[in-house]
Amino acid sequence: MTDSNYVLAEDPSRAASVRRAMILSTCTAVTFLYAMTVSIANVSLPQMQGTLSATADQIAWVVTLNIVATAVATPMSGWLVARFGRRRLTLFCVVGFALSSLMCGLADSLTSLVIYRALQGAFGAPLVPVSQATILESYPKAQHGVAISIFGIGAVLGPVVGPVVGGMLSEAYNWRWVFFMILPFTIIAFIGSWLYIHDSARGKPLRLDWTGFLSLAIALAAFQFMIDRGERGDWFESHEIVAYAALAALALYIFIAHSATAKNPFLQPALLRDRNFSIGLVIVFIFGMLNFTPMTLLPPLLQQVGGYPDAVIGFMLGARGTGTCLAFILMIWASRLNPKVLIFCGFLMQAWAGWSMAQIDVNVGIRDLLWPIFWQGFGVGMLWVPITMVTFSTLRTEWVPEGTAVYHLLRNIGGSIHISLSFVVAVRMTKTNYAEMTEHISPFNEKFNYPWVTGPWGLEAGPNLAGIGSEIGRQAMMIGFVDAFMFFVLTCLIVLPLVFFIKLAPPSK
Repeated sequence: MTDSNYVLAEDPSRAASVRRAMILSTCTAVTFLYAMTVSIANVSLPQMQGTLSATADQIAWVVTLNIVATAVATPMSGWLVARFGRRRLTLFCVVGFALSSLMCGLADSLTSLVIYRALQGAFGAPLVPVSQATILESYPKAQHGVAISIFGIGAVLGPVVGPVVGGMLSEAYNWRWVFFMILPFTIIAFIGSWLYIHDSARGKPLRLDWTGFLSLAIALAAFQFMIDRGERGDWFESHEIVAYAALAALALYIFIAHSATAKNPFLQPALLRDRNFSIGLVIVFIFGMLNFTPMTLLPPLLQQVGGYPDAVIGFMLGARGTGTCLAFILMIWASRLNPKVLIFCGFLMQAWAGWSMAQIDVNVGIRDLLWPIFWQGFGVGMLWVPITMVTFSTLRTEWVPEGTAVYHLLRNIGGSIHISLSFVVAVRMTKTNYAEMTEHISPFNEKFNYPWVTGPWGLEAGPNLAGIGSEIGRQAMMIGFVDAFMFFVLTCLIVLPLVFFIKLAPPSK
């Protein structure tokens, strides 16, 4: 297939530069549109729960089904581009995304809201990989660093801006506005896509490998249900979780066996023969694990342990976004440096930020977390560009659309896995430490005979006993979050040896 973007990447004229800039702006806006909704509903779940008369377990499906639909639809991006072209696909997805977002805001029952959220995830899933593939094919390789730096602002800042602005609108009006606020952005994205995203020719119709697609979709969906609902169901003590795990394992086996033997599999195993691409997939999987974990851990920590209001928590998340934005601006120039050094330093910065957050106590102050969360965001921006450049530096051009789909699939799955595991660590260690500390609350503990030790607490029934129980719970929760941050540090460090296996491509002219 002859694509106009291949010619565009080699055209040095000023008109081509302007067109590339408009394509980059459009793709960044499209990506920002979708990225905003990744966690935008989380801030309004309590309001939704009250309005729709749902239990905490039921309202969680609003988030879970969106993630599952995104995971299932993302691998189809490469096939959809080959079948329909990136312009038709982008326009269709933007329109579908806008309509499903509107219907989410108008939903009058939990069932309809869950269905529309699933559609929102399915329509939005191809937008990020298709946008990234468009940019990589529109720019010469020598300019990939600059282009990805700008594009990354939309991909990474969207999940920061969405919850902050959505939270303010939800508090001022109601939860429906977290979905209505998306509509103006969809209009901008549609106009930009209509004007600047083009395909000069269509390839011949491709036959979808249904066995490969369905087995991968079932594996991803079952696995996502397992990790999202595992803690609620007490993991493998629940027949539901065991069923999800067995189904995921069986479907994954079918997918791998079929892909290895089929003539035209859904995802080409030949992609993994490219050394940098394979290493890049592992690194971006770890990157996805680290990306949003602090953003997810800090709000409950600051609310339940520190007692901070939502406005302060939003300010803290804004500091992370500021760090990310500054890093992307810096990477416009720093992308010329050795990507292996940038990746190594970026993960070390993440580890330092996690270690700093693990040193806090129950008297946590704003300054204790402001700089660590800022530098964690800076590390995210520092990593995104070199990881993307390394992953696609040696991949054949015709494999870029399919490669970007796999790339973003692993990034999303990595984030979901690590967030779930981090909360498992926090909750389990909270329970363990609470049980250990309560063993010392006994009439046989001689320290309770001294008033300067007990302070306002005591073993008498009533407020004193309730107070000491509440404080033990707070202290145990703090230890649980500290352990979760230490898990974050370990994840940062475990990926570092892989950096030395990256093979740098010859400089592009």
